Amino acid sequence: MAQLEGRVIETEQTIKNAWQMKAMDANRYATKKTIAQGMLDIALLTANASQLKYILQVGEQHQFYKLMLILISLSIVMQLLVGIMFVAIGSLNINKQQDQTAAIILNDVILVVIFVISVLNVIISGFGIEYSSQPLRLIDQHAKVP
Repeated sequence: MAQLEGRVIETEQTIKNAWQMKAMDANRYATKKTIAQGMLDIALLTANASQLKYILQVGEQHQFYKLMLILISLSIVMQLLVGIMFVAIGSLNINKQQDQTAAIILNDVILVVIFVISVLNVIISGFGIEYSSQPLRLIDQHAKVP
């Protein structure tokens, strides 16, 4: 009887340990976090594509056309770079010691690049990309209205 109780307790402990290991899987958490960050990157990429479309439609008439074109293009290129780094970091298993160092370095690089992208987008917003519910109309500033 005591031997049976010992096995039941041992089995319960094994099940409890297995459940705790699954509940505390840091790799699973990191993967979900990377996916969420990737989705936010896609949203920002979509917004930048819309801004690029606007600035290209308005053209040279926009007061800061060249600056906006450069900033938006730089932001899009950096976002694509971050997307590639997300794929790389998502493939790492942080439960393995050899992948932990690479994951930490890559995570820090991603953080810095995302900060730069954020600053770029604040500057882009500051230079006045305006959205309107009305269709885009280009106004010829040199035309004289009677």
